[in-house]
Amino acid sequence: MIFWLNQAYASSFMPPQASEFAAGVDSLYKFLIITSFISCVLVIGGMIYFAMKYKRKTANDKTAYISHNAMLEFLWSFIPFVIFMIVFGWGFKIYYDMRKMPENAYEVHVVGQKWYWDFLYKSGRKTSGEFYVPVNEPVKLIISSRDVLHSVFVPSFRVKQDAVPGRYTALHFTATKEGTFQMFCTEYCGDGHSAMLAKVHVLSKEAYEEWLQNDPYKGLSVADIGKKVFDQKCVACHNMSTEKKIGPGLGGIFGHEVALADGTKVTADENYIRKSILDPASQIVAGFPNAMTPFQGQISEQELLGVIEYIKASK
Repeated sequence: MIFWLNQAYASSFMPPQASEFAAGVDSLYKFLIITSFISCVLVIGGMIYFAMKYKRKTANDKTAYISHNAMLEFLWSFIPFVIFMIVFGWGFKIYYDMRKMPENAYEVHVVGQKWYWDFLYKSGRKTSGEFYVPVNEPVKLIISSRDVLHSVFVPSFRVKQDAVPGRYTALHFTATKEGTFQMFCTEYCGDGHSAMLAKVHVLSKEAYEEWLQNDPYKGLSVADIGKKVFDQKCVACHNMSTEKKIGPGLGGIFGHEVALADGTKVTADENYIRKSILDPASQIVAGFPNAMTPFQGQISEQELLGVIEYIKASK
């Protein structure tokens, strides 16, 4: 019966439990909710009951002399103290397990940047906006940021860790279910914060090892590679249309003149697009802030050429 209630609670009110930490975190959270509800009922209910029972009935009523009760005063202090210590010990155990990094875990570097996530694997593979891990294997994330504070949060895994510029932070988990789960940035990082998302794909160990060895752009044309990169790294700030977002719309821009913030104009050719990606501060478009992070060293030549071709092909 208790197991059924735990499962019903988790499925009704919480994201799916998909890591070894999830059940423990949910149990502690449920305990806090239940004890808080009981405390609320006792305090508010008792207050209403005594207010009704001992309310003044006539103008001549006098308050009866009430002596203190040492046992009652002890209990209403001791019982909350015991509950607090249980919660403290329970929470510390969960926290300790989360912070004790396992040996021989799969290590993945996670890098936050306005407004997308990069994932770098020991095999040399690199993905953006798509994160792949094996099921039932410990995974350690080594997290950093290229610009401002970000924060890795996977609700189904019940894990969260800030990405701090200039230093590394870490977290670990063991995914227990195959499937796809949502990852968020939970540290406000600017206009595109809400679009800074990623998908966590949990694969079988065999499928994960095979994925590590595969070419992510196998069978794709140069423009198709560019579309894939654009959808992962650029859509938070740009549209492939004339519609403006944080940055200018890029639809049909190739071959046309672009007005810059310094009053000059430049033709949007291959060199302009390349320079705008690698060193955006050198060519700020008029009417837009200098908000784009440079991609120098963050994007391969194959990906860069793909983005250029994708923009050239847009109408």
